[in-house]
Amino acid sequence: MGHKTPIYELHLEQGAKIVDFGGWDMPIHYGSQVEEHHAVRNDAGVCDVSHMTIVDLTGADATVWLRRLISNDVAKLTTTGKALYSGMLNDQGGVLDDLIVYRTESGYRIVVNCATREKDLAWMNEQTEGFDAVLEERADLAILAVQGPAAIDKVTSLVGPGHGAVIAQLKPFVGLPSGNWFIARTGYTGEKGVEIMLPAEDARQLWQQLMSAGVQPVGLGARDTLRLEAGMNLYGSDMDESVTPYESNMAVTVVLEDHDFIGKAALQAQLAQGVSRQLVGLVMLERGVLRAHYPVFRNNVQVGEITSGAHSPTLGHSIALARIETGEGDLEVEIRNKRLPVKQVNPPFARNGKQVYKLD
Repeated sequence: MGHKTPIYELHLEQGAKIVDFGGWDMPIHYGSQVEEHHAVRNDAGVCDVSHMTIVDLTGADATVWLRRLISNDVAKLTTTGKALYSGMLNDQGGVLDDLIVYRTESGYRIVVNCATREKDLAWMNEQTEGFDAVLEERADLAILAVQGPAAIDKVTSLVGPGHGAVIAQLKPFVGLPSGNWFIARTGYTGEKGVEIMLPAEDARQLWQQLMSAGVQPVGLGARDTLRLEAGMNLYGSDMDESVTPYESNMAVTVVLEDHDFIGKAALQAQLAQGVSRQLVGLVMLERGVLRAHYPVFRNNVQVGEITSGAHSPTLGHSIALARIETGEGDLEVEIRNKRLPVKQVNPPFARNGKQVYKLD
């Protein structure tokens, strides 16, 4: 038996199929992964992401410590509520985890992945030595992600004028407290929406209100195809400790100028030598499904493999992320001993329900 979120019993009531995910018993779908995917693209869906780890950071050295910990620079967060996405690296520049940081009135709120929780917390606490920086895991909070073109309107209609007023003032990648809730315009789907961090009892009530309002419960299966269409990485698949941000389509999360952080020297050395691998998007218009670990070939030589792949419900064909050697030439993917042509594109593949990638 794995860990359970505060609304686990409500998932069972909705007929969820439960699977193990990073040591948590989580819903993979509620009957139809494809229907859940389309609900988010066309209307609104809610995913329980309470398995994610919330850590609050305070202390006189909070900013100095966090600037050292991650590759992006929290000095850019000049106002309360602003957020950024970053990698947390080891000394070799490998990605220990990817995370979101929000600036709060008293410090910072950090959200990291569930599968890396113990490793992350151990690493973060180890790095606090010599700093006035205090980490507090917020296991008392649940997280509901409501996503889709109608998500904000539907949530606002349910949560009352106080919370609604906070939602109305949020811009993308901003999160603010609202009483004992924290509401952020962030997500993992490429759609409009909010992620709400709130006490467990409130999460149960809000989930039931969302169900009554016709918001579709969404499992991890649809969440994965949604994030893949949006070109968003999955830790453990598209990046891990063995690769750097430059090999993981995360260069925008690295700030080298006037910013000293763990792994910086390794990244500078890699840039000086030249980055030999890249994470790219692949599109296959022929029949078939691109899946993780399928080998990728260029000029009859294997140059990498798929890290994440699936049939795209929005686009109607197969898409993937793949880490390949840099170079020129047509690409093929081997599926059941047969090589099929694929096109290399820049992700994302789809946003707001429409194709956004371009073919040469």
